[in-house]
Parts: sequence; structure tokens; C-alpha cells
Amino acid sequence: MTLERRLVVIRHAKSSYPDGVPDHDRPLAPRGVGDARATGAWLAAHVGTPDHVVVSTARRARGTWTLAAGPLEYIGAAEYDINSPGPLVIDPRVYEATPDTLMTVLREIPDRARCAFLVGHNPGCEDLVAMLAGSADPHAAKLIASKYPTCGVAVIDFNGPWALLAPHAGHLSSFTAPRGASD
Repeated sequence: MTLERRLVVIRHAKSSYPDGVPDHDRPLAPRGVGDARATGAWLAAHVGTPDHVVVSTARRARGTWTLAAGPLEYIGAAEYDINSPGPLVIDPRVYEATPDTLMTVLREIPDRARCAFLVGHNPGCEDLVAMLAGSADPHAAKLIASKYPTCGVAVIDFNGPWALLAPHAGHLSSFTAPRGASD
């Protein structure tokens, strides 16, 4: 018997473009701060706490997860923490990743994880979801077809172990882009 798994693919929140700051180090914009918090609230209400989280090393992705983790009561300590429901992996491969690289990262998720979150960037997030979704909820498909905006959240369900995750193996069950108040 195979276990159902859930993958939540989150594109980082809106970032700012300060002069002289390299792309990797760009911080969140005020709108991004509010949207990341709203994303956390949406995740808490509709998905729940993950068993495993993988985040890009980019400052804007790490900031997105830090703010979204609060409503989930996810401690977020790197690797295992006694008070955290699961590990947090800050993975440099997620920054500027292709869908194939992201698939490699996902296949390394421990088998104990039933629900995993990936916080990354476009076009990687969008291309990964397109690669994984063999079927889709019609409303989710319509939303994602128009745009995968910052703080876009795709929820993909599939059966089987992470190590055998394959193209078209999942069902896109939900897509949203929560918006919140700017700080």
C-alpha cells in the first residue's frame, strides 16, 4: 500500500530591488512581508504543519518562510529541533533551479514526511508544478495558467515514496496567492 503525500510549492514573496544588492541577497518588499504572513495564515487554515521544509538560500525565500512559519507554529530550526515538527533544510540547489534539479531535491525528502513544503523561485516553481501535475482541479488549473505570482502556493497530492516522485504523478488540488497588509 502506498501512502498519500502532499507537496506544497511556494514561490517567495515580493522582493525589493535595492541598489548594489546582488540578486541572491535581495530582501522582501513591504508588500512581500504582508503577503508572506498571509501565506502562513492560509497554510495554517488549509494545509497544516509540514513534516519537512526545503528553502532556497536566497534572502527573500528565507524571509518568506520565516514569516509564513509563524502561523504554522513551525520552529524552523535547521535540521531537527526537539520543539520543531520536522527539519528545515536551507538548500543552495533551490536557488535558480531547473525543474529537474528540484525533482532531485524532492526525491531526497525522508520517507517519514507525509507533507513537505518547498520555498523557491520562478520559473523553477511554476515549471516544477507543470511537470508534476498529471491532473488538476479545474479552478486551480485556471488560476495557475494565468500566472504564478509571488507567494503563489500550489498544493500537489501524490501516492508513493518521495524517492520515486515522477513527472505527471501528482494532482494539483489547489492554487492560491494570498495577499496581506504591507508593513
